[in-house]
Formats: sequence, structure tokens, C-alpha cells
Amino acid sequence: MSMNSDKTDRSQSKLVLDGVPPKRRWWVRLLKFAAWATLTGATAAAVAVVGVYYHFSQGLPEIPKVDQYWPPIVTEVYTDDAVLAGEFYHQRRKVVPYERIPKRLVQAFIASEDSSFFDHHGVDVLGTARAGSKTIMKKLGLGGSMQGGSTLTQQTAKAVLIGAEGYEKATAKNLTRKIREAILARRLEEALTKEEILYLYLNNVFLGHHSYGVQSAAENYYRKDVRDLTLGEMTLIAGLPQAPSRYSPFLRPEAAKKRRSYVLRRMFDEGMISAEERKQADEEPVRVYPVEDVFHEFAPFFTEQVRRDVVERYTNKVLLNEGLKIFATMDSERQRGAQEAVLDGLMSIDKRQGFRGPVLQLGTEQERKAFIEKSTKVMGDEKLQENKLYVGVVTRVDPDGQGADVQVGPHKGLLPLLGMRWARKVNPEGYYPGLMLTSVKRVLTVGDVLVVRHVVQKELTDDNVQFDRKLDKEVPQGVPLFRLEQEPELQSALVSIDPHRQYLTAMVGGYDFDANEFNRAFQACRQPGSSFKPLVYSAALEQLGWTGATIIVDSPIVEHDPESGVSWKPDNYSEEFQGDVLLRTALVNSMNIPAVKTFAAVGVKNMAAWSEKLGLTTPMNMDFSAALGSSCVYPYDLANVYATFDRYGRKKPTYFIRKVEDRFGRTLEDHTAYDDAWAPLQDRVAAGYARMFEPGEQVMSPETGFILTSLLRGVVQEGTGGPAQKLGKPAAGKTGTTNDSFDTWFAGFTRDLVTVTWVGYDKNEHPLGRYETGGRASLPIWLSYMKTALAARPQAEFWPPEWLRDDMRLLRIDKKTGKLASSGTKDAVNIWFKKGTQPEDVAPEKGQVGTQEFLMGAP
Repeated sequence: MSMNSDKTDRSQSKLVLDGVPPKRRWWVRLLKFAAWATLTGATAAAVAVVGVYYHFSQGLPEIPKVDQYWPPIVTEVYTDDAVLAGEFYHQRRKVVPYERIPKRLVQAFIASEDSSFFDHHGVDVLGTARAGSKTIMKKLGLGGSMQGGSTLTQQTAKAVLIGAEGYEKATAKNLTRKIREAILARRLEEALTKEEILYLYLNNVFLGHHSYGVQSAAENYYRKDVRDLTLGEMTLIAGLPQAPSRYSPFLRPEAAKKRRSYVLRRMFDEGMISAEERKQADEEPVRVYPVEDVFHEFAPFFTEQVRRDVVERYTNKVLLNEGLKIFATMDSERQRGAQEAVLDGLMSIDKRQGFRGPVLQLGTEQERKAFIEKSTKVMGDEKLQENKLYVGVVTRVDPDGQGADVQVGPHKGLLPLLGMRWARKVNPEGYYPGLMLTSVKRVLTVGDVLVVRHVVQKELTDDNVQFDRKLDKEVPQGVPLFRLEQEPELQSALVSIDPHRQYLTAMVGGYDFDANEFNRAFQACRQPGSSFKPLVYSAALEQLGWTGATIIVDSPIVEHDPESGVSWKPDNYSEEFQGDVLLRTALVNSMNIPAVKTFAAVGVKNMAAWSEKLGLTTPMNMDFSAALGSSCVYPYDLANVYATFDRYGRKKPTYFIRKVEDRFGRTLEDHTAYDDAWAPLQDRVAAGYARMFEPGEQVMSPETGFILTSLLRGVVQEGTGGPAQKLGKPAAGKTGTTNDSFDTWFAGFTRDLVTVTWVGYDKNEHPLGRYETGGRASLPIWLSYMKTALAARPQAEFWPPEWLRDDMRLLRIDKKTGKLASSGTKDAVNIWFKKGTQPEDVAPEKGQVGTQEFLMGAP
């Protein structure tokens, strides 16, 4: 190596040793720094994302399995003959399989809500980020607004969160909720197919007016199954999720139509429909229907009683969320007949109480004019409908008092005297037919606002006094005729039981459920009056060995209570005394003194225990007044007692729920009768077999039960229940009227149907009219209902069953002595006896020929 070369190496080494590096370019250093920062930032971001994910995913609900998707759904109540009677729910939802949802409806939701649904992975990142940033700006007061940005998957995740955390927390307007929603949406996409997510979404989405899911919306808006919707109907529904109230077709039909047009445009743009289909659907009018309130419109008292029972035994949470199917024992046709009978009966009875005056009085011409203008605007072009109630104002009263001009909206008509002769002033002591109105001027003045019914002239008769007459003045052709009406203050209850199937087939708890939900059939404890007497006589027949021929002395008595020091002197309704009477005669004619004496013979304590044994759940007054029905009872309880009579003494429970199923169709309880023609065969077989092991309790001997029934048959044939013969079928029963005329009853039955009716005032402000009795007030309601209920069903005569016939004897008895009637006796009656209890002596009479026993064959 040369010297120069060696020198050069040393020089370079020196430079290195002196720490003076060669000069580097600036951008190299910058790149290295950027790389370091990027790596550090990415690591930090990754750690942050992991931390955020870990933090916000804590406590997220499990991903629902499609085959275990059990959201809150509607509980439905059906009648025995499969008529929908009511629905109960927190969220009105009906889950339908994805395969049942029309493809076009699915496309409509995707086009309007999430056109890239089948392409994304569950989260709209840009939309969520944009919504999050604007939400933060809003929170910091820097402008912006709370925003969404959700895919269909995110909306499904939101529904899952609502189900797990509650609505308030799961819909909070904050970033935390959006993050948790996005995390859950990703999990949904990983766990479920797109079709499964759509299935969850379309059964969960809120679509306004209590509608959760597309099936509920189809029913609520169009009264259709989701499969039957038109394209226009589908696209209107699909446009609702964004703002159900803003686009409500009920409240804002024009806005709903514009939103529907938007959905149709989106479907067209996405190639889902043709231009012709779009045009045709866009031209469809927005025609929706109010949600049917079947609960209030059909049988509210009955359905509410079902609801109370289910809540008591299954809890309210189960009722509102678990989608039970409840089959009541109600027969829809009988229920309608019961409600019509009660309504018509109450209006008729209420008229006999008198006219309580107009609804209001318009004293000035200006007030009358304003009223007519307002009612005209409400009615519009509506024509008067026959037999419909209206509110009208009196514009003129005839000087001769034979009628008044009444205007109903734009319609001017006539209210003739014949259409309001019932409208006397309220007078409970007056005899109604003798106080009929003779001039409308006595009760009407110009400006009176009245409830009137539009009628045709041939119907304008006064049915309350059973006579017909022509109008006192000619009515120009085309002038509407009205009849005066008023809303009843009276109330009524009706309970109807099929004693053999043990079904409560119809029940009405009052005049108007919406005005007062108090169910008088189950909750009103009222004095039964003489309808309690059969309980008294049944005790004497069973416990004392009395018979229908037992002699009771009908004479004045005074009962003294040593504890209270009060003396009580009962009296007969006729205020007359008959002396010696048969037990049958006393019951048939509803005589008070014999009932009290029979009660005394049985004993107060024994009678109280007997009443409870028969089925009354209310305590009996421990004094002799209880013999005349002074102890209050529930109409439902009294109907059950009479059902026991009709079964010849066998006491069995009455059901008002036939069957309950859970959401999966599994039976929770079943009380189906084997001969229920409406029930499926498997229910009839299974439940009918189970009934064989529930024979009930024989609370009195079958012989006593039959004898009592035959005596009650006499009440209808010869006594106070005579009007029941108009049924045209064999019937038995008992009227009931309290001494103060606050309560009237009729408890009557045929072989297949037991019905109890009650009429009275809730608060007993004043008694009913003096002449209102069970036979006059309550029995007509019973009769009207029973004619409908048994219209196509023949009823057998009351007769001992085959297995009992050998133990019974039918004898002709002298009414005066209770002994066997001789051949020449005219005042005699046929009475049934238990074998061995019949009288042996013949009533003394000139020319008698001896004992006669009639063993009559079955009719």
C-alpha cells in the first residue's frame, strides 16, 4: 500500500472518530418520524377501539335465535263460536313467518329504508359517524341536531335493546346508545342471515296507531291479512317507520300519500316495479279504516270479566305480553240478544218512570241558531236513518198541544203527541197508564234540546199502554217523524247459564260500559225479594220432610227480636190473608206470610247454612226478614243457585272461560263440554272425559230438586211468572220484588237454559214506579232474551228422569185440605211427591170415591 493511500484512510477515520457524521437530507428524518407516529397512533387507535368495544359491549343482550323469537304479542279473547271479543296488549304485535310476508312489501321497506341492505355488513359507518358527530355538536351547543343513520340491521338491534333494556334507555339520544346499537348490529349480521334479520325487523317495527309489525299494521289500517295488501297499501305502510305520526294516514292523509309516492319512486329507481305499476299504485286513494275496538263494541262486560279472571290467575304481565288465546264460554248470538233485550227493556221501563226533562235549554234565538249550524255541519249530507237516535232542538210548539217542530241538523221534522205520551213528570206513586200526557205544552218549550228517534208513521204507536191510534193531525208527505227518547237512569243485569255444559253463555252488567264499568252481574249485591223464597221452601222440603201439599196458615203475625227489641209485622203484597194454603199455593202466588213461617220452621242458622250450601257467597241476615229476600245477593250467584235447581239439586261450577292456550298452542286449561258443537273434537273428547271425574255435589236429593222445579213450573203456569208462558216453551221460575220497589227480578229457566234478570237504580235515589214488579219490569227482559236464545231449540217439559221415575208419585190434591182429591173435587191440583211422603187420606166431600193416584207416563 502506498503512503498516500494510508494517509487518506487515517483522515477518514479521524473524521469518524471526531463524531462528525456525513450530512443527511431533511425529508428522510421526516419520513421516519411520520412512520413512527403512524405506528404509534394506529396502535393507540386499535387499543382505543378495543377498549371502546369492550366497554360498550358490556351487558349487551344475547342475539335472539329465530326459532326462539318470542316478543310481546297480542292476547286474544274469542267467543265459544270463534268471534273475536277483545284484545289485550302492551304492543299490538302479531308475528308472521317471513314466507308469509309478500316480496313486494319487503322490497318496499328496503327501497325506502336501506337500499344497500343486502350489500353492507350491518352498519352504515359514514351515516353513524355523521349522526354521532352531529349529536355531539348538539350536546356541546355548537349547532347540529340529533340524527339517526341506521340500517335495517341497526333498527333491528335497537328493537332487541328495547326488549332487553326498556324503551327509555334503548332510545336515548346519545352516542353511547349508537355505539351499543352498532356493536349489536354487527353481531346480528354475524349470527343471522339477511332473511332472518328481515323477519325480526318486519315483526318488530313500529308503524303507528298501536301497530307493531306488518301484520298488525295491515289489520289496523286496512283490516286485511298482510298477504292481501295491494302495492299501494304496502308502500304506504313501508313509508311509516321514519315518522309514524307525521305520515299517519288517519291524521295526515296528504303527507302519507306523498311519503307513499317517495317509496314508489325508490322502488322504481331500484328496478323493483314497472312504471305502470308505480303509476297505478300512486293513483290509489288513501283509504284506511279506524282500528276496530272489538272490546267496547261487542261484549265489554263479559270480556272485562274474563280479563279480571285471567289477570288474577296468570298475572297482568302474562296477559299483556304472552299472546294467550282465550276462548270464552260466551255464545255470540245469545250475547247480542242479551244486550238488545237489556237495552230495549231499560228504555221502556225508564219511560214508565216519567220524563226528566230536556238535555238542555237554549233560551235565545242566537243560541238555537248556533246549535243548528253546528249540528248541520256535523251531519253534512247525511240523511236521517230509520230507528236511529238523534239530538234535535224544538223550534215550535203547536198551540193546540198536539205536537212540536224539531230540527235535527238540516232536517226539519215533527214530534207528535203520540210519540211522547209517556213523557209525564216523574211520579213513582202514580199509575202510569192513567197519567199519559195529553198536551206537549205541559213538558216542552221552544229551545228544548231532546233525544229523538226517527220513525215511520206505521211505527208511531205507544207500546207502553198497548194501544194504537192515528196521529191527531195530518203530516205533509216527506216530513220526518220523530219519537221522544231519553237515556235511562235505570240499570240492569242479565246472567244466562247453560246448566248442563256449565257455560256462562251470555252476561250483561249494565246499560253502558263506557259510562260506568261497574259490572252489576258480578259486583252489585242487591236484595232478591221473593226470588229468594224457593231457597226457603227447598230447605223445608229437604230438611223438614214437607211436601207441596203441606198446609201453611196464611194469617197475620208479628215477629219480635229479643236482642234488638224490634217488632216486625210482615204483610202480603195483596194485603189480604187466605187462611190455610198449600205450600205450592204459597210459592206460586208469592205469599209472604207462609214464606216467613216456613223460614221460622227451618230456623235462622239452618237457613243461613243452607243458602251458603246452595251457592250464595254473601252472608244472610240473621233475622226473619231474610225469608222475603232482605239479604243482598249477586245476580251471578242467584243464577248459579237456580242452575242447581234445574239440575235437580246437583251443584256444579259455572265457567266463563272454556279454554286457554299459550302462544305455542299448548293448552293451559280446558273446561270444554263434550257436546259443545263449536269446540274441536279433540277438546270435546279430552275435556269431556275429564268432566266425568267432576260430578259436582248433590246438595239436595234429586227428588227434592225435581219437586222444587215442578213447583216453580207452577209459578209460570198459574202464578206471578205467567208472562213467561209467551216463550212458547216449558219454563219455570220466580219473580222477585222488594217491598220498597228498589229491586225487581225474574229468575227463570227451561231444561237447557237458566237466566236471571235484575232491574233497579244503582244508588236507590228513589224507588221504581209503584206498580213496577219483577213480572212487569224484569220478566219482559228475560222473555225477550230467551226468545232469541232458544229460537231454534225445542225445550222438553219438566219430567222426572228415567232413573228417578219409580221414586216419584203424581197425585191430584185438594187445594183446601192438602189431602187426596175426590173424583168430584173441582178445586184441585196435580202435585209431585217423593214416594212414601204422599198423603193417604182423601178430602171429605160428598160423593167421594176414594184414593186416586195418577202415575202419568212421560209426555
